[in-house]
Amino acid sequence: MSMRKPYPSDLTDEQWELLEPVITAWKARHPSVSGHQGKYAMREIVNAILYQNRTGCQWEFLPHDMPPPGAVKYYFYLWRDEGTDQDIHDLLRWQLREKRKRLADPSLVVLDTQSIHAAVGVPATTTGRDAAKRVPGRKRCLAVDVLGLVIDCVVLPASAHENTAGIALLDAVTEQCDTVKKALVDQGFKKKVVEHGKNVGIDVEIVERNPDDKGFVPQAKRWIVEQTNGILMFYRRLVRDYEHRPASSRSRVLWAMASVMSRRLTGATSASWRTA
Repeated sequence: MSMRKPYPSDLTDEQWELLEPVITAWKARHPSVSGHQGKYAMREIVNAILYQNRTGCQWEFLPHDMPPPGAVKYYFYLWRDEGTDQDIHDLLRWQLREKRKRLADPSLVVLDTQSIHAAVGVPATTTGRDAAKRVPGRKRCLAVDVLGLVIDCVVLPASAHENTAGIALLDAVTEQCDTVKKALVDQGFKKKVVEHGKNVGIDVEIVERNPDDKGFVPQAKRWIVEQTNGILMFYRRLVRDYEHRPASSRSRVLWAMASVMSRRLTGATSASWRTA
């Protein structure tokens, strides 16, 4: 750890111990030709990514006592493209599920979508307008387990139909783990998703809303994905989609959940923005 004053988003020593094996293995696969170990500590690179995720700042507004924006960008994009962010996320998810006395991979997932406004400058070719919710931007699609942990995330234009989102999520889930046998979805998803589920070996159940319910009423088991969406909103980089590439938007979700899971594994707490 550097001698700088820590930020609330920094990894503690105990949390860094959880992530370090993945980063160390990555560095071992990418040895420098000259034998140089790199100018910046990997822990500080991760801290900078987590800081930006939590605060929502632009690259050039990263604090001066962190590695320069160019270096942080380099590793963020490289780890995104090589799947290192996925490796970190999955390792923490497996450990947290096992800590909760569950198998490493789930048998049931809950699917949901959330339309997010896109920032100015995000390419129009990767965005659209959700006509029902009147949101121009992107659609963040999550598959979570019963603990609310993300199994996979798909980012589409907001104009994408729920069927398209559901099919893409089912494909992503089956690619991540072959243990999922059942998926719960809301009424926005239609029969095409149910049929596709049969093709990939997942029983998709459309949870019907009680017509007598007024306002927002949590549905059994399905409420957990809503909670995860709410948790992600604490990470200001995710409140609006600032990323030029959907792959970067997905990576932001993985890093946010890595922060959440590392805290849960170590019993740490994180102050909300509402804290006085």
